[in-house]
Amino acid sequence: MITESGFFDALSDETRRRILALLALEGELCVCELHFALAMPQPKVSRHLSVLRDADVLSVRRDGTWIYYRLNPQLPAWSRTVFAALQDIWKSDPVRQQDNLRLHAMPNRPTRCCV
Repeated sequence: MITESGFFDALSDETRRRILALLALEGELCVCELHFALAMPQPKVSRHLSVLRDADVLSVRRDGTWIYYRLNPQLPAWSRTVFAALQDIWKSDPVRQQDNLRLHAMPNRPTRCCV
């Protein structure tokens, strides 16, 4: 169960907010897509995903060897309101725009069979 404290602790890190911005925009991404878009080492991205997962901000779906992350659909209304407000900021932020451009330029992105 998500708590206010856990939620805001998870959002306190810039890398985690960049991950959340991409997931809010794309809906669902795997680790390889996130590490490519963020231009960060995969272990660092995985560590941040773990924090977000432990805070119940993210949910996970496995498809064979691929693991996909998305915002937890069970987030309480107050946290969805926070994300909605942040999305306006994220859309105009040059760092997030660059993350999105890198993601869409990624060669051989995994295909999703069932979302």
